[in-house]
Amino acid sequence: MGFTLAEWAEEYLSYAKKFTSKTYKEKCFTFRKFFERFDPMLSVTAIDRGLALKHFQGQSQERSGHGANKQRKNLLAAWNWGIKYINGFPTLNPFLTDKFPEERKPTYVPAEKDFWKVFDVVEDDDQVMLLVYLHTAARRGEIFRLGWDDVDFGNSRVRLWTRKREGGTMEYDWIPLTDTLYNLLLERKQQSSSQWVFPNPETGTPYIDRKRWMGSICRRAGVKQFGFHAIRHLTASILAQAGTSSIVIQGILRHKKVSTTEKYLHRLSDLRPALQVLSGGGKTLKKPSGEKVRNFELKTIN
Repeated sequence: MGFTLAEWAEEYLSYAKKFTSKTYKEKCFTFRKFFERFDPMLSVTAIDRGLALKHFQGQSQERSGHGANKQRKNLLAAWNWGIKYINGFPTLNPFLTDKFPEERKPTYVPAEKDFWKVFDVVEDDDQVMLLVYLHTAARRGEIFRLGWDDVDFGNSRVRLWTRKREGGTMEYDWIPLTDTLYNLLLERKQQSSSQWVFPNPETGTPYIDRKRWMGSICRRAGVKQFGFHAIRHLTASILAQAGTSSIVIQGILRHKKVSTTEKYLHRLSDLRPALQVLSGGGKTLKKPSGEKVRNFELKTIN
């Protein structure tokens, strides 16, 4: 019978553990839905492009065109991995089908005033976390796993680690610290006994998710709910309104991979003035008791 679908899935998912937890779970879900239609004990040679298309059509009706395309992407990658690493694996990829039309809603980006309303209903550590997101345009996981060894006070920069790269390998980029963040993080470092910049107070380890927290504080502030990734879009919007060039904004968002550390370090001097647009203005950090800790400048752009 040769190599079975179950053996292929098991081998690939074992390899896929190197990806982020979210990506790995998505791949597991893809195979779970796949095996609702196909017997895991079938030979890999039993799947052809027509059967694959019928599976994706069913998923587009059950879920959405976007959901079917995500499963197509994962199965396509899994089959290509089999071609590369499994001896005698069929070289014709049955999942290379046409994509389905998608109706995806654009990412909701809050108004800047709504960000500050949310900022004002939290205190101390949580305010600092929100500002780090705003001033770095970082992704959620990059801030959750931020350690003090990633904050270079000597060169006023922060190292952001990500798996948003081909193959899932962890890589990093250096982003300049604004004056505001430098001062806040330095004070925080002096008071911290953890290796993490934002440890979960309940576990002492990095946060995994704070969706409920963001939803809760948005409701308290009386604004439409948004998440951490929306703050990344908000940062780009603020910079664009300030006249920052699209090339510099792309550098801040790190949409393009740099070839060497030296090349990226050369770009830091161009990014730092742009990020300073986010500083200047007059917000106040508070301790949970309501006592003012410090004043710092934060510019808002209307």
